Amino acid sequence: MSFLQSKLVLLILLILSFGGTVLCQESLPDLVRRIKPSAVAIETFDASGNSITRGSGFFIAPNRIITNRHVIERSNRVEVHLNNGRKFTASGILAVDGEGDLALIEVSVPPELAPPLSIRDLSPEEGESIVVIGNPFGLEGSVSDGIVSAVREIPGYGKIIQITAPISPGSSGSPVVNMRGEVIGVATLQASEGQSLNFAVPSARIARLEVGELLSFSNANAENRQTRRALAERLYARGLANLSSDDYEQALPFFEQAVATDPTYAEAWYQVGFCYGMLEKHEQSVRASKKAAELRPEWPETHINIGASSFALGDFEQAAESYKTASRLDQSNAETHLALGLSLGKLGRTGEEILAYRRAVSARPDFANAIELLGLAYFKQKQYGHAIEAFEQLRNYKADADTYNLLGESYYAEKRFDESIDAFSTAVNMNPSNDRARYNLGRAYLKSGSRSLAQVQYEILAANQSDWADRLYILLNP
Repeated sequence: MSFLQSKLVLLILLILSFGGTVLCQESLPDLVRRIKPSAVAIETFDASGNSITRGSGFFIAPNRIITNRHVIERSNRVEVHLNNGRKFTASGILAVDGEGDLALIEVSVPPELAPPLSIRDLSPEEGESIVVIGNPFGLEGSVSDGIVSAVREIPGYGKIIQITAPISPGSSGSPVVNMRGEVIGVATLQASEGQSLNFAVPSARIARLEVGELLSFSNANAENRQTRRALAERLYARGLANLSSDDYEQALPFFEQAVATDPTYAEAWYQVGFCYGMLEKHEQSVRASKKAAELRPEWPETHINIGASSFALGDFEQAAESYKTASRLDQSNAETHLALGLSLGKLGRTGEEILAYRRAVSARPDFANAIELLGLAYFKQKQYGHAIEAFEQLRNYKADADTYNLLGESYYAEKRFDESIDAFSTAVNMNPSNDRARYNLGRAYLKSGSRSLAQVQYEILAANQSDWADRLYILLNP
């Protein structure tokens, strides 16, 4: 094959590969036509047959619909309106995610009228185009489009997706789909206080729904009235909307009302503690978080809350105990191991501190903060060889002047002066204003017998009017 033919084949392959990417994303009109039959309007009725509310949903199987939990609560009968105008009465509820405001309901519909949408488990990319098909103000099958403006991680809850497509009353429970027609979320939240922020619960939560026996809407309604959990979850959702905007002051009252409504609501107690912690009211945070831990002792996040606020209060014993419990419950959380190490360091328990940092690095090998703290802890224990290993590893992730200075100090402590000179020289070359590294370079030159080179470092420090100049002067003139 000639060089020209090879280039032509490569060009064709590139065109085909890019073409495949383009073809998997439909035009907006084609996409809307395809997914519209899968979206439904939902109308709920009380025991007297009076209409209560309207919402939206979508098929994930011919007889199963996802909607928001708040759309169907307080209902005795639920009616599903298809895109073609036909109506069907839903049989009942199969699963609920209270914190995610999701409900899976069953309805008998001819399969050809209920094409299911595919669910995407992975989080969307920020800036990704999306479409919402809902029923705002009873306008069935209305379409709005926008982008994913943010994917937020909320402690104690998980991810939530912020979108620019508007979510109006009646659109709660709508599918949020990408340009391949995959559901990436369920439209659910709208932030309060006049902010035009619209949110969707990630579709990954759909896969985590635990399907149980079919429960009638009237029985579910009776259970909700008895436990008051549904009302507490509505308050929780309002707090979550504010929390997604980092508005802890506005979020806190909703979570406090939620635990007042249902004192057994561990997730709401957690958020009370989290908000107090973020507002630096740590004593209140510890009290609320301990309540959450009593209700859900195997939930690591509650113990992390207690540990964080106890550390802020200077109660390092309590912090260490809480972080130890959290790390036992979730050994994969590198940040928890790190926090445990910091607490143990405050207590002077350096051997245990080292073990905690080692576990942090094992959980996340590129965790630069943990590697650095591990090296410092080894240095404190005069285990200089291990410190050198840690700082050499740190260079792979944080190759700056401070890292080379720490490496040089470890070589110096091991009396490996030539290697320490190399490390200190690299540090000052990378950052000439790093006076500590320059002082260290000077004393390493002295140890290697190069007094004149040490004198040069002193003169630079003195010219910079550095406090390190006097320290090096004393070594030069004992």
